[in-house]
Amino acid sequence: MKYFFTTLFTLALYNFSTAQRSCCDVAGSTETFAMLTQDKNFIDTHLDPNPFTLENKIGKDITFKTADVRAGHAYEIKASTASNKYIFVIHEWWGLNDYIKQEAEKIYKSMPNVNVIAVDLYDQKVASVKDSAAKYMQSVKTERAESIINGVLNYVGKNATIATIGWCFGGGWSMQATLLAGKQSKACVMYYGMPEENTEKLKSLNAPIFFVWPSQDQWINKTVVNNFEENMKKMNKSVEVKTYNADHAFANPSNPKYSKAFADEAFTLSMNFIKKNLL
Repeated sequence: MKYFFTTLFTLALYNFSTAQRSCCDVAGSTETFAMLTQDKNFIDTHLDPNPFTLENKIGKDITFKTADVRAGHAYEIKASTASNKYIFVIHEWWGLNDYIKQEAEKIYKSMPNVNVIAVDLYDQKVASVKDSAAKYMQSVKTERAESIINGVLNYVGKNATIATIGWCFGGGWSMQATLLAGKQSKACVMYYGMPEENTEKLKSLNAPIFFVWPSQDQWINKTVVNNFEENMKKMNKSVEVKTYNADHAFANPSNPKYSKAFADEAFTLSMNFIKKNLL
């Protein structure tokens, strides 16, 4: 019964967002995903993470200018020698915590001579309990998030080539960052995030998409994924969906439904996808 009502909520949310976009493009894909914070089942899927501190960091916290009055923040790991290749890492709903910084370092170590920047879309707010995470995710304004991403794009410069990767909240924003990067974008990896459904926006997509999808996900469900694949096909854009018999957030080691085997495989495939398209 709980699954039935969750599915009804998701379908209603999906239909609402589609109607909104067809009318006046009020609700974009990121706003649609943020509305899931009104679903108690979605919140309860994310158990509070175990405390974790990343020791011996190889990167550093940076600030950069944005079009707003506030500076943007990120965690940057510079390539060993000068490089114009960058991977933008977008955090999940907890914020830019040490788990994400650790993942950024893991990505850096798996790549030959790239710069990795883990972007902070929460303006230095980090959640340690799920209620705070829900509040932070819901409060993200599209204009501010886009300003932060554009600030990072200005920081790396017009000669940079870029790949993006993100999970959950960050999965959707991985795609939005790719759209904002335009012709500089070379690869986009999305883990169970809300894809862009506005076909006018998809027309400008420059990079291929690797979409990691757990088939048990009640929110980024088969309807959402099928619609995304159909829209990408209509726009003659490249998307590869890798399906796992797993649940939402299966790649997060602090989640009770974490699957190490699937997470390891998805990571390897994602890195190979980025190497193929970025390097």
